[in-house]
Amino acid sequence: MEFKDELIKALEDDGLWTVAAFKTPHGPGRTLNEVLRVIEEAGWRVTFKANWWTADIPYGLIRLDLRKEGREKIFLGKWILGSDYVLLKLENMELEKGRDEFFRIVDSITSTLIHDPVIRTMREQY
Repeated sequence: MEFKDELIKALEDDGLWTVAAFKTPHGPGRTLNEVLRVIEEAGWRVTFKANWWTADIPYGLIRLDLRKEGREKIFLGKWILGSDYVLLKLENMELEKGRDEFFRIVDSITSTLIHDPVIRTMREQY
């Protein structure tokens, strides 16, 4: 993953949420595993992971809840299929802005995910 240094630096910065938009040459499972590898090698412990994607358009969303040295962080990875890893956008966000971004992306994937018990639980957390 060519942008791992930028990702790791962003995770260390302020803001509860780190939101990345990127292209990936791989499908949902391998993309999730690559992101997990980079984040775990940087010393973050994953306490929750999810990966949602569409079947008709090759894009999706990775959500990781992370802990490191008493800090908590939520990583959102908005991915789309491409020929190589390319970082499109990387931003840290506070609670409300990150939460709104998360639900906006989930809603764009498919409205049927709102019936997913994990999504319902996350909505209730906020």
